[in-house]
Amino acid sequence: MSQREMKRILFSQAMAPLIMKYYRHDFPNVKDYLHHREPYALIESIESVLDDRIQTSIQISGDEFYLQGHFPGAPIVPGAMMQEMTTQTAGILVAARFNPMERYNTEDPFFNEYALGVLIRVKAARYRSFARPGDRLLIDVVLVDQIAEVFEFKGEIRVGDRLIMSNHFQLANIPSQTLQGDDVGQGRN
Repeated sequence: MSQREMKRILFSQAMAPLIMKYYRHDFPNVKDYLHHREPYALIESIESVLDDRIQTSIQISGDEFYLQGHFPGAPIVPGAMMQEMTTQTAGILVAARFNPMERYNTEDPFFNEYALGVLIRVKAARYRSFARPGDRLLIDVVLVDQIAEVFEFKGEIRVGDRLIMSNHFQLANIPSQTLQGDDVGQGRN
């Protein structure tokens, strides 16, 4: 998506009523909140969900696709995957507490009017240590600001009491058609 198209979407959302109606969703499974599927569904369990914060977790087994070749003999979770873990965690919070759809279905990619929690900006990220096979990662994300359908978050990943990553990023709810593109179902050349 081009910057111009994103600005147009965000501007049109900002012009919408500032108080959009949201529906609360409490589903039994992580996959009910996110469209991500294996192997890219990174979150294993939801530890807690409040109105402005969430905690999730994942146990790093060593069999994850992103560890293959990163690095031989010394596997560590790539920083980009840790960013994605915080993004997916925030996406769960958006789907659970800031969902503009009363009916929400992640099994059918064409069912929902909105794509929820689309990453639009990473403002900062700091990596302080490594995550390795055998580690249980606790991912904490806090909503720090919201303007229309743009949500600003701060995230942290810990292994036990050790902070290994912190970041600051934005997600947006956008029309699903924008994410799917104009040529959905027509094939691409």
